[in-house]
Amino acid sequence: MTIRTSIILGIATAALMTAGQVSAQPSKAVTIVLPAGPDRLDPCETPRSVIGRIIKQNVVETLVELDYANRTTLPRLADSWEQTSPTEWLFKLHPGITFHDGAPFDAKSVIYSIERTTDPALTCITRTKYFDGTDIKATEVDAHTVKFVTGKPIPILPTLLAQLAIASPNTPKGKYTAQPIGTGPYTFDTWTQGEKVVLKRNDAYWGAKPVIEQATYVWRSESSVAAAMVETGEADLAFSIAPQDATNPKTDKVYPNSDSAMFRLSVDIPPLNDVRVRKAINLAIDRKAFLGSIISPKAELATQQVGPSVLGFNPTLKPWDYDPEQAMALLAEAKAAGVKVDQEIRMVGRPAMFSNSNEFVEAAAEMLRGVGFNIKLENLEMSQWLEMANKPFSPQRKPNIFLTMHDNNSGDAAFTAFFKYHSNGRQSELHDPELDALIVNAGTQSGEQRAAEYNEVFRRIYQDIVSDVPLFYMVNYMRVGSRLDFTPTIANAVELQLAKLTLKP
Repeated sequence: MTIRTSIILGIATAALMTAGQVSAQPSKAVTIVLPAGPDRLDPCETPRSVIGRIIKQNVVETLVELDYANRTTLPRLADSWEQTSPTEWLFKLHPGITFHDGAPFDAKSVIYSIERTTDPALTCITRTKYFDGTDIKATEVDAHTVKFVTGKPIPILPTLLAQLAIASPNTPKGKYTAQPIGTGPYTFDTWTQGEKVVLKRNDAYWGAKPVIEQATYVWRSESSVAAAMVETGEADLAFSIAPQDATNPKTDKVYPNSDSAMFRLSVDIPPLNDVRVRKAINLAIDRKAFLGSIISPKAELATQQVGPSVLGFNPTLKPWDYDPEQAMALLAEAKAAGVKVDQEIRMVGRPAMFSNSNEFVEAAAEMLRGVGFNIKLENLEMSQWLEMANKPFSPQRKPNIFLTMHDNNSGDAAFTAFFKYHSNGRQSELHDPELDALIVNAGTQSGEQRAAEYNEVFRRIYQDIVSDVPLFYMVNYMRVGSRLDFTPTIANAVELQLAKLTLKP
């Protein structure tokens, strides 16, 4: 056994903690365990899994629903749509729908949701991840028809609108809400801070009536605790079970997700502004050693922010080799050129980002120290991590190696490239005019040309700039209790539709 593998296996050992008690509930109610609790429940934050898994398509719905298995779109609140010119679309809305507060669902409410979501006063992720870089305006044709006009062609507009949660027009603009009001099959009931969120079935729902009457969401950061809660019947379903806890083939189900794990590098801050240092970091981490130890053996080594299922994935990019000797040689070369390679660098993680994420960053930090890096490891709570993840970045910040998880389950690179790499992207460290132009132009293309231009975007990022440390394309383990008849899919990376849960006879 190598030293690095011993480090990983030693760090991965965790003790089983006593699971908290969950109150008795009706037979058609379920308890769901999340790895972390929500910091808000605003409809414009549904692309974040900690929020989307609770309210997306449950409380709030979208005009268009993604069919993840077939990589296409389905009607939801919109019955149909057509493109009438390269920059114009007409969407026909389903009639007779009301929001949970009694407000009518109509063209005006759709326009209101778009205006609220894209308002710069509210820095929600639906805008910054999906709508930034677009020029889109919605107008009312009639009560149940909306016209969308875009500044440049957006060939994937229906896919884009699948990310827009439609909230009641009584939802205030310019500030977050903790009480989401939508049109969905469930209504928001209560949120007990630090404890639980409860949804109840909406018996006035416009669509098919779901089986589950109530859902209670609790959160446990320890995988072993979450697994034990389902095993003992205290809960019905638990997300993000660690590989070492997924020991019951009858209840533990592995499924692919759309998450890529990476370290983002602060490329403007010495010594990380030297490409030799950034390459050395990539060479110093033995990614393969993690697979089957603290990362699932079913995960794959990443080469870019998007995975193989996404249009724009570049299949020619290869995972970095593990070569500590070459890493040390690059650091020595940079040092000889005057780069202060021994300067302290922050490695930043976040508890429960993924199963065993704390153990992973500890082991990765040791690997970097082994080739000569001066690493200070920090694990930040959600609010601190989000502040560091998003612009504006602190002008006083130290060089950092920042652990991120990015999901792109919408199937198109547009939902990654601008957000992560354009100069105006909310989580971008880069400011490269040529790259910006490539990203913008790729978004206006279709088919093979679109894929080819995004291929070049990712080639430039990972071969020329080296702005990140690609790690893994992740898989998840979900523990599903004996009461439920449910098989997880890639959709569950960001949502869990309660209407798709059924009870066994």
